[in-house]
Amino acid sequence: MPFSRTNRRDSSRESRITADWRDLAVHGFHLQWQRLLSLCPGSPSPWNRYGNCFRTNIFGETHVFVSSTESAKAILNNDSGKFTKRYIRSIAELVGDQSLLCASDQHHKLIRTRLSNLFSATSISVLVKQFDESIVETFNCWDDGSTVVVLQEALKITCKAMCKMLISLDSGEELEMLQQEVAQVCEAMLAFPLRLPWTRFHKGLQGRKRIMNILDKAISERRGGIKQAYQGDFLQQMLMEDEKSSSTHDEAPRLTDAEIKDNILTMIIAGQDTTASAITWMVKFLDENQDVLETLRNEQQHMAKKTSLKPYLSVEDLTEMPYASKVVKESLRMASVVPWFPRQALKDCEIEGFKIKRGWNVNIDAKSIHLDAMVYKDPREFNPTRFAGETKPYSFLAFGMGGRTCLGMNMAKAMMLVFLHRLITTYRWKVMDPDTSTEKWGLFSRLKSGCPVQLMRITEDVSVQT
Repeated sequence: MPFSRTNRRDSSRESRITADWRDLAVHGFHLQWQRLLSLCPGSPSPWNRYGNCFRTNIFGETHVFVSSTESAKAILNNDSGKFTKRYIRSIAELVGDQSLLCASDQHHKLIRTRLSNLFSATSISVLVKQFDESIVETFNCWDDGSTVVVLQEALKITCKAMCKMLISLDSGEELEMLQQEVAQVCEAMLAFPLRLPWTRFHKGLQGRKRIMNILDKAISERRGGIKQAYQGDFLQQMLMEDEKSSSTHDEAPRLTDAEIKDNILTMIIAGQDTTASAITWMVKFLDENQDVLETLRNEQQHMAKKTSLKPYLSVEDLTEMPYASKVVKESLRMASVVPWFPRQALKDCEIEGFKIKRGWNVNIDAKSIHLDAMVYKDPREFNPTRFAGETKPYSFLAFGMGGRTCLGMNMAKAMMLVFLHRLITTYRWKVMDPDTSTEKWGLFSRLKSGCPVQLMRITEDVSVQT
């Protein structure tokens, strides 16, 4: 439903309603929402038809979609306090109302401040070593000539890394169960919010409940005196801050148990699902662009020789991978793993001359911005060198912008670089299923095939160090 731009000739002109979008809306959520969000990077966009601003109705609420850098800047900067973040009901219930994703602006600032230590340079340095160690272990289990599904393997590796960093859980049945429950939650995020036993949404809520039980148990055990083994992980840091504040009568706000649990779940989802999805797309894009792959391989072979005496990579090593960093950024642009950013208007306002009413949901369409020919030359070409210079402001939204920029941005990039280095220097691969269609029920853009690849181990002296 495109709606009219106000102008001097007729500032009260009624919004025009396009029948086919209206009809899709009244026939149900998924017919429309999935069409908007599951477009693969090479497919035509409905915005080609409706322009860079249109509105529709979902669950009885008005949703506006915008797809220009100017709109993104106005909304994500939010200097005048016109917008707040708001996800649809199903997502909010699954991650929890104390989650960073769903918090009001003031609450968001408090939580963000408390979580910031987790994403410090020191924490990322520790993560890089642990993540590299996990990848080395996994890659050494892959047989030459075998076929693996990249998404499945990446989900396991990233989940293990996040759980170890957050709650010191990196092996055993509990980790496997937690990964399965997180998958249930993710699959339910765009489901119709019906609490019937056979529905996807109900299964997601049950998965969330079991995750909360695991976290309740961990908190109870640690408060009961089992602390030393967990020194340094996120949960222990939060509990120690709580104890310190109590003993010193510090009145500074601290996170409640509910806030801690909701945000551990949020960080597992964000760190596992989005990063694994991005890694999967990156592997596929490189297979489709052999010239880029060979340039990248030359850089990474040089790095492998340089670090051959070290068992694992360091953060400093990652800073010496300029071309790989561009490959990561281009993969994120092309894939748009997080395809849109939701906000809600707190007051009547205008965006690029379009009237927005208080209470309307306004969604920044990052995918269309990333594939806009007015923003990027030949936007559907995989060309990492496009990031050699400065890019247009608010044209790269893989991690959002403004006060709600993804806290784990540098962590995600580091994980992608480590995975890329080990894959490039250990294997050659061939994608066995070229299908680019995406999963129907995911909040994030994930390849439906999972990207199965056949592996050929490299025999030169640049392989994984053990």
